[in-house]
Amino acid sequence: MPVAFQDYYEALGVSRDASADEIRQAYRRLARTYHPDVNKEPGAEDRFKQLSEAYEVLRDAEKRERYDRLGGNWKAGQDVSGETGFEETFRAAAGGVEVGGDRFSDFFESLFGRRRGADGGRAGFEQFSMRGPDHEAVLELALEEAATGGKRRLSLGDGHSLEVDLPRGVRDGQRVRLAGQGGAGVGGGPPGDLFLRIRLEPHPRFRVEGRDLYVDLAVSPWEAALGAEVPVPTLDGDARVKVPAGSSSGRRLRLRGQGLPGSGGGQAGDLYAAVSIRVPKQLSKTERELFERLASESKFDPRGGG
Repeated sequence: MPVAFQDYYEALGVSRDASADEIRQAYRRLARTYHPDVNKEPGAEDRFKQLSEAYEVLRDAEKRERYDRLGGNWKAGQDVSGETGFEETFRAAAGGVEVGGDRFSDFFESLFGRRRGADGGRAGFEQFSMRGPDHEAVLELALEEAATGGKRRLSLGDGHSLEVDLPRGVRDGQRVRLAGQGGAGVGGGPPGDLFLRIRLEPHPRFRVEGRDLYVDLAVSPWEAALGAEVPVPTLDGDARVKVPAGSSSGRRLRLRGQGLPGSGGGQAGDLYAAVSIRVPKQLSKTERELFERLASESKFDPRGGG
């Protein structure tokens, strides 16, 4: 089950050559949708944090340039050679000249650690370490896989594979954290995390809105007019639903708890079956006679509301 790595541009839905105004407008539009004060859906807060992180990088010309050059490792790969005082400090340290009463400036030590010798004195550098970068990948799932959850074998872009235990009822847009599966740390630092963003594949029968499912329910004209009990598809097989007499196309029949399962023991969504009246493409002689008789006897006017 391959996954594709995502970048900040994809998070905001803009092209890599997008202008600053386009990036700002995209962020504002998405932020209004996913802000935790507005959107209480599970996963909205994580999505908002992801958008904010992407915007903070792409809005800053220097950070954006580093990100374009280094990709997901832009934080770990920052070029400090242009920082104020870097060259002066480096020359002073290399030449054994004290800087501000100390052989190594605070700036240099903040990057590489203090020098320590075998006796505890400051004779050599301590190991410099940094946590590895977090990575994000898009994981496409069939609706049935999202509903049942369970173990999945993932093939990553770098050739590695791993097994992940997906929770039952994961939703479109939800992020699943895999601790320690991100980029490698520097100097013995811990690895970052891998975040899987769930993307549900289009389903040939069901439409998904949050945890609710929608399906078209085909009924005959006589079933719609007289009422009937008919089968309706669900994720677990067929169920039975009563079509009330006098139902028109578009009427929704609700099946409680037949949508996507709730994650972490939460409440499941519902299934809505939308009535769709179908007529025979070809009528037998008897059927035609019956329909003609109905047409002559009925006073019903579908366009006049009668």
